[in-house]
Amino acid sequence: MSHLFDHHGAPGKGYSQPAPVLPATEISVPSSLVRKQAARWPRISEPEMVRHYTWLSKRNFGIDTGFYPLGSCTMKHNPRINEVIAQLPGIADIHPHQPEHHLQGLLSIYHEMQHMLEVCAGMDQVTLQPVAGAQGEFTAVRCIQEYFRLRGEDQRTKVIVPDSAHGTNPASAAMCGFEIVEIPSRTDGRIDLDALRAVADETTAVMMITNPNTLGLFEADILEASAIVHDVGGQMYYDGANFNAILGITSPGLMGFDAVHFNLHKTFSQPHGGGGPGSGPIGVKAHLADFLPGPIVKKRPIMGDEAKHAIEDMWFGWYEPVHSIGKVQQWHGNAGAVIRCWAYYRRYGNGLKTMSEHAVLNANYLRHALHREAEKAGVSDMIVDGAETDVAKHEFTISLGPAKESHGISAMDIAKGLLDMGYMAPTVYFPLVVPECMMIEPTETESKETLDTFAEDFAKVLQVDAETLHAAPITTPVRRVDEVYAARNLCLRHPYDED
Repeated sequence: MSHLFDHHGAPGKGYSQPAPVLPATEISVPSSLVRKQAARWPRISEPEMVRHYTWLSKRNFGIDTGFYPLGSCTMKHNPRINEVIAQLPGIADIHPHQPEHHLQGLLSIYHEMQHMLEVCAGMDQVTLQPVAGAQGEFTAVRCIQEYFRLRGEDQRTKVIVPDSAHGTNPASAAMCGFEIVEIPSRTDGRIDLDALRAVADETTAVMMITNPNTLGLFEADILEASAIVHDVGGQMYYDGANFNAILGITSPGLMGFDAVHFNLHKTFSQPHGGGGPGSGPIGVKAHLADFLPGPIVKKRPIMGDEAKHAIEDMWFGWYEPVHSIGKVQQWHGNAGAVIRCWAYYRRYGNGLKTMSEHAVLNANYLRHALHREAEKAGVSDMIVDGAETDVAKHEFTISLGPAKESHGISAMDIAKGLLDMGYMAPTVYFPLVVPECMMIEPTETESKETLDTFAEDFAKVLQVDAETLHAAPITTPVRRVDEVYAARNLCLRHPYDED
């Protein structure tokens, strides 16, 4: 175990810094700002610090460590070329307050990324400012809210969400002050149009839904659902968490949506986990474009002496939408995340459709492989499909309900057992409409060999006795934790004494 915080060393040692620019006699620090004692940070040598952070890295699990089939999170491989491009001096070493003629390269990348996302989603305008999917949801709903206010339609106070929706959907809408109306899914896991008709009226502002839905099923009735909402004057919002399944095949615009958020840290390979950094741009149809948070990059003809700084005979500059809801994030979003995703798209742009096709293929292959291996091991009666369908999209659900009933083994037990097998566990207990649910998303970047091995090991975990699984994991740096206690008693820093 690392003892970095127990290393205090000799005062003034363990670090180096350049000599002050001004003589000490010319430096005046107000007495109220002078420390009464030396800071309590560790004073250690470089090898000691390297060992500490290496030790920390070995206690964590990431996509570079092993298979990460976390449903709804699209934990794909992050190509290293993206990192090289994001760290180029002309990108990494600039400041957003520099004059526009210093930023033409970055602004041209922003503009191209906006356009690429517009094409992929079938939208008319994109802002790159939001830095998370949930913030993208909030931003889009706020744009719709202001759209209705400008039209004098203040009676629209209701947001409709299906019971399989991501939890951030109702949370984001509630933050905007809307009433949340949940509608049930049909027995096959898809939206119930009759239930939608029953609640859609002149008080409806938005319906929020993702397609494919959270069970990994494509909503074949989405055009009819859009028509129901539009007929009462409402707007359709597309949660882009599952965008990885449809690139180049269809788009939210074709499905009748008015606004969409993108998870660049899922679909377009920006590394994520541990809270970020993410990027959640939104795209909207033309009637909502004036409400987007600014600034947005626009291009125009060159004027005056701009020619010597211009790119491709065009000038790129910032533009503020006329009815903008205002900023939702500092500066202009997570620039590094946007750059990495731009690099990914530029390298694989012609293959984005193939990417989605392989994501769907991998999900369906693994789905059937799990049942195949469970049958070989004689434990096929312990799992069932979470939805009645022959074809899933990029992710799928299974229910461990039979395992719990017959063997006393829960989905959580299986998840903890998979940690001992060297895998990140799939998502458990979501969506709530599937009992003892496990949601699995292999992504397109995993090989057939990886999927086969995971299916075999999954069947092995099903064969472990209940008592052993209740104690799992036993090989990880941290054993099973009390998650409720951890959530209610946050420890956000090392607990050393302050004296």
